[in-house]
Amino acid sequence: MSITVVLADDQPLIRSALRILISDTGDLRVTGEAATGAEAVRLARELRPDVVVMDIRMPVMDGIEATRHILAGPDPARVLMLTTFDDDEYVYAALRAGASGFLVKDMALDDILAAVRVVAAGDALIAPSVTRRLLEQLVERPPARAPRRTPEGITDRETEVLTLVGRGRSNAEIAADLHISPATAKAHVARLFTKLDARDRVHLAIIAFEMGLVSVAD
Repeated sequence: MSITVVLADDQPLIRSALRILISDTGDLRVTGEAATGAEAVRLARELRPDVVVMDIRMPVMDGIEATRHILAGPDPARVLMLTTFDDDEYVYAALRAGASGFLVKDMALDDILAAVRVVAAGDALIAPSVTRRLLEQLVERPPARAPRRTPEGITDRETEVLTLVGRGRSNAEIAADLHISPATAKAHVARLFTKLDARDRVHLAIIAFEMGLVSVAD
């Protein structure tokens, strides 16, 4: 079964390049294109794609607001944001809005296809250059409030797992670090999703950062 994709970008050239790239695969299929954030919301609701590849800066409604609208609906698509280096100040807001990942437009084409597949599978992905710049901005930004307290009901082991998720560890790596089975690591992560009301690993990592469990050095 093909992974269905809606492309949302106000630049026809970008949409055309992505459409051609995706058409050469056997497992991805473009079902719609949008030139504005409002159109992206409409197509996401009408076509029910697996993934919306969304630019940040678009007319009528930007990609951040469009992401909020898409994820507010039932059984929403996953949203994979497109950014340029000049857009980094919007990354944190978009992740908080529910985006499952970020790509930069100068990434290798194969990496873009791989990112769509990763997000469609329910995981999250952020381009390494964006991750570094995001953390730098978070560290330099004066804190708006005190670090979040560890929520009640989170065990010491789950706090350890959350810390490792914040450091970018996979389930297999968490299992090795904590000397537990991969299935147990996966179960801990699943419980953290529920207890912290997190959509994916990106949001768990943000929570770990806000709680002071990880720092830019990690």
